Amino acid sequence: MKITFIANKAVSSGCAVIAVKKSLKTGGGASDYVAAMGRNFKKVAKAAGFNGEKGKSFSVYAPEGVGVSRLLVCGIGDGKEFDAEMFGAKAAKAVMMDETTVTLHLGGMEVSPDAAARAAVGMRLAAYRFDQYRTKLPASKKPVLKTIKIACDEPAKARASYTKYHGPVCDGTVLARDLVNEPPNVIYPKAYAARIKKLEKLGLKVQILGEKRMKTLGMNTLLCVGQGSARESQMVIMTWSGGKKGDKPACIVGKGVTFDTGGISLKPGANMWDMKGDMGGSAAVVGAMAGLAARNAKANVVGIVGLVENMPDGNAVLPGDIITSMSGQTVEVQNTDAEGRLVLADCLHYASTKIKPKAMINLATLTGAILVALGTERAGVFSNNDKLAGQIAAASETTSEKTWRLPIGPEYDRLLDSPNADMKNIGGRLAGSITAAQFLQRFVGKGIPWAHIDVAGTAMKPSNRHDPRETTFGTGFGARLLNRWIADNFEG
Repeated sequence: MKITFIANKAVSSGCAVIAVKKSLKTGGGASDYVAAMGRNFKKVAKAAGFNGEKGKSFSVYAPEGVGVSRLLVCGIGDGKEFDAEMFGAKAAKAVMMDETTVTLHLGGMEVSPDAAARAAVGMRLAAYRFDQYRTKLPASKKPVLKTIKIACDEPAKARASYTKYHGPVCDGTVLARDLVNEPPNVIYPKAYAARIKKLEKLGLKVQILGEKRMKTLGMNTLLCVGQGSARESQMVIMTWSGGKKGDKPACIVGKGVTFDTGGISLKPGANMWDMKGDMGGSAAVVGAMAGLAARNAKANVVGIVGLVENMPDGNAVLPGDIITSMSGQTVEVQNTDAEGRLVLADCLHYASTKIKPKAMINLATLTGAILVALGTERAGVFSNNDKLAGQIAAASETTSEKTWRLPIGPEYDRLLDSPNADMKNIGGRLAGSITAAQFLQRFVGKGIPWAHIDVAGTAMKPSNRHDPRETTFGTGFGARLLNRWIADNFEG
């Protein structure tokens, strides 16, 4: 898809999207179209029952004297709290099946260059599809949108904002979506690791650890999850060294269970296909690292993903098994479907001891309990550090990848007590997301600011998608959030 930023004037081809305030007030290039239509504009608006109210729109084939073939007129009310990204997304959704070229007019609306760049991101995300395996998809079901033009007051600055930040970060989100949407016979641990390895072309350093190396390191909680699978588990370390030499890196860690049957604690068969998305946390980390490299971020960042397939067979880990983690702590596995925390336990300890980061965030589709608490609208944040939690909240507001902080504390630790080992891997029905976070915290190095983000409700959405930017099962949630967190707190 071609993205360009142009001066705020009426154009002579394709479809034009214009914003109209209450009482049919317009600005910039939009006024040129309205003037060209003369009295016809108000007549058509009245016939459509349109007076510029926020959220309402109408489409009209342009009459003689107007260069474009079609106008999409969108109401924005009084213009307060105008969201350029959402405006772009809704516009793309409305026209992408019919128009190859669309010009979005934002001039005269006090839209910043950064917001204009984000309008292009909204259009790209709304136009995203994952249909390469549909060999009989009719042409009428395929988007035809190829060119997006953003007409704004400061096109050079908007172009720079898009090229240097928003475009590469959006590329990372698209990559994360692709990874989550791929079927499990395409994305399994070794294939996933090989795909990550290709990101070295962006300047990332990629190291892949196989089972032999992980056994030497004592990463038994990660390895036990995959021991029932015919496919070898992997851990991938991605390093971006864009900051000052010698500066401690930030670290982002992702759960990458490429398919989760639940293991011996087998999940119900209904909708089990969703579990191809149980690597959504790792996809966000991979997408974030790709975005960091593509935009040449001035920070040192290490991304770590643990990649496993959780399958039941004669060699699978059993409920009741006691596993010794890389940290030396022992875990009684009471439920093999609480496997993501076992994968992350060793990844977090590895990061704490080998990377020694200045701050660390992990993302994981970890618990169904987080959907009960927050639904599919927000990801749950758990942190040992108020400052870090505040940074995540700020990044969340900027990116629209919404989060909500929930508590952790020693009062929840007793729910993980085991008479047979240092801890068990489940805490029972109560406070399920919190006890999962409590478990992870035990593997974080002392003094390291850390946060766990549970994206089980936001990284994959089989239904209930009302946001026009979310068009498929895989949302790519987290890739933009992580880039914003790093840009705001680790780049000068």
